[in-house]
Amino acid sequence: MIRIGREALRCLLARRGITFQRTKTWKESPAPARDAKLDRIEEVLERFPDRVFAFDEFGPLGIRPTGRAGWAAAGHPERHPATYHRTHGVRYFHGCYSVADDSLWGVNRRKKGATNTLAALKSIRTARPDGAPIYVILDNLSAHKGEQIRRWAKKNRVELCFTPTYASWANPIEAHFGPLRQFTIANSHHPNHTVQTRALHAYLRWRNVNARHPDVLAAQRKERARIRSEKGIRWGGRPSPRQPEATRRTYALAD
Repeated sequence: MIRIGREALRCLLARRGITFQRTKTWKESPAPARDAKLDRIEEVLERFPDRVFAFDEFGPLGIRPTGRAGWAAAGHPERHPATYHRTHGVRYFHGCYSVADDSLWGVNRRKKGATNTLAALKSIRTARPDGAPIYVILDNLSAHKGEQIRRWAKKNRVELCFTPTYASWANPIEAHFGPLRQFTIANSHHPNHTVQTRALHAYLRWRNVNARHPDVLAAQRKERARIRSEKGIRWGGRPSPRQPEATRRTYALAD
């Protein structure tokens, strides 16, 4: 009988490329127009990056102590009261993102709705006042696609590029909501929504001052396109059955 310790077994498996991992899940979009929507989003991102914007709501944002991890003196962690009641209602951050200059802006609203969506779209249109066509990527929330919004978009040369169901990853703004939560909500104890909003806007000012250089953004887009081309993976699609099994597993986990 051969006895082996847990650490020795871990090292042995690691040398064979096997590690202990949590199972990850993914959902395929059932939308009939899934491929057409993803193709259009990819097309505008690659052909007109200087005229592409993204919009989405972030929330709900409540007023309650929120814990997380952070740096502190040894033995003196930051303390928050053990009160988790939302006594001030909630807010939703209506965010707008410019793909060209990597800038993020927006306002807090009491609720989602067509009126607030239209105000955000007008803010985006103002960011490109030359009247040239612009493209706004957003999800299929009913408040995003009302008749009033569609009429305004057509009149003001704004194309609304809707993401398919279960494909929020196709909206460029989604990647920026994680840091927004981390730097404004995590490890916080805001007394009211006014203070919370000030913290959010302070982060946005810092973030936009330190936005990535346009040359870096262009290089990233070029590199992503090169990798997709080499692997033969359609943007937003599944790998073909002819690809090696390892590639298909890696792509599934990436979702």
